[in-house]
Amino acid sequence: MKGIIFDLDGTMVDNMLVHHQAWQRKLKALGLDLTMEEVRQQIHGVNEEILLRLFGNRFTAEQRSQFAWEKEAEYRKIFKPTLQLITGLKEYLNHLHQLNIPLGIGSAAPKENVDFVIDNLNIRDYFKAVLHAGDVIKGKPDPEIYIKVAETMNVPVSKCLVFEDSPTGVEAANRAGCPVVVVTTSHKESEFERFTNVIRFIDNFSSPDLLHVAEY
Repeated sequence: MKGIIFDLDGTMVDNMLVHHQAWQRKLKALGLDLTMEEVRQQIHGVNEEILLRLFGNRFTAEQRSQFAWEKEAEYRKIFKPTLQLITGLKEYLNHLHQLNIPLGIGSAAPKENVDFVIDNLNIRDYFKAVLHAGDVIKGKPDPEIYIKVAETMNVPVSKCLVFEDSPTGVEAANRAGCPVVVVTTSHKESEFERFTNVIRFIDNFSSPDLLHVAEY
């Protein structure tokens, strides 16, 4: 591999439960009291689309945008006291940095959330490219985010290895022609059976095997 691209949510930080908690709080404030299991089942996709799906035309587009922003602010508030990288990732980033492998982040999260993680954890200097939802027209599973990250790193996208946690992200990497290492924070291995570009599953980044994965 000439470059490595990381997804952020669920891949670099184990934060999906925090997102669910933030959604649960925001929806309750809007009059919809869901259990955590109901949140897990129903909340997926773009924030404004989620609100439209749940409430129909009860709110205007401007209100939905405001509520979406408030949900993300709540997420950052909940997460900040326990914010940390997934086990072994900081050491792995140091290892890749020593090998002079270009690194990038391609996240479907909004800019505020991406900056929140990488700046609070002081890891921005590891990455040649950091792209977020606002940098693309089409979100995952469209490959645009990974193609743009590779271009910013000045590396052919087909020569990049991707770390992902979701089937949607793996599909985006597949369409970009990238092999993927799946971090199983949010999804089971069985959910990725249809993909031929998954080369490995990991629970975290402390596995000795990862020291050689860049040679793939």
